Amino acid sequence: MLESEKHYIIRSGWLRAAILGANDGIISTASIVIGIAAASDTREPIVLAGIAGLVAGALSMAAGEYVSVSSQADLESSDLAREIKELEETPEAELIELAQIYEARGLDKKLALQVAEKLTAHNALEAHARDELGITEITQAKPFQAAFASGTAFVFGGILPVVVAMLASVNQMVYIQYIFALVFLIILGSFAAKTGGSNIKRAIIRITFWGTAAMGITALIGYLFGVNMA
Repeated sequence: MLESEKHYIIRSGWLRAAILGANDGIISTASIVIGIAAASDTREPIVLAGIAGLVAGALSMAAGEYVSVSSQADLESSDLAREIKELEETPEAELIELAQIYEARGLDKKLALQVAEKLTAHNALEAHARDELGITEITQAKPFQAAFASGTAFVFGGILPVVVAMLASVNQMVYIQYIFALVFLIILGSFAAKTGGSNIKRAIIRITFWGTAAMGITALIGYLFGVNMA
């Protein structure tokens, strides 16, 4: 008995939103904490800024993801509605169009028409959605799923720098925050690569490079406001 093949593409919707949310949660919250820590010698404003950034960021990520994916879903719905109308009004033309798609993919003209006829008889809208519009159940936009995954992941990612801000030495906060953020990012990059079936080393390099850049810039901004950490 053959085992089912393992395809990572089925995870693309929620995985993309979750990784983006967690990555943004770690980097943006750590960056805020580092920026305030570079310009403050007391813990309270650092922790407060981290919590504020965590809450605002999670809500913003969820809302932004929902709006973005909803726009995609609206476009898909509009295309499907147009396709339904065309199938009702000009079924012959739609059949020829489908056959031409299969012919362009390598089937001979006769076989392409036979395949188009079979799939049209089975489910015409599904065939056109998949082969003409590129819409499938796997790739179809799911706004609530994306918003929940992104917002929740942001909280899980962002809470880590906040905990570090509560426990770390204020005098060494910038350095400790940066080190822990890098560790968190490496763990996240490894998890994302493993879950998505991609290269772990490349994922770690990419995520730590951009994380370091973001935290470095915010630390510099904090220092430019003139309060030194020692």
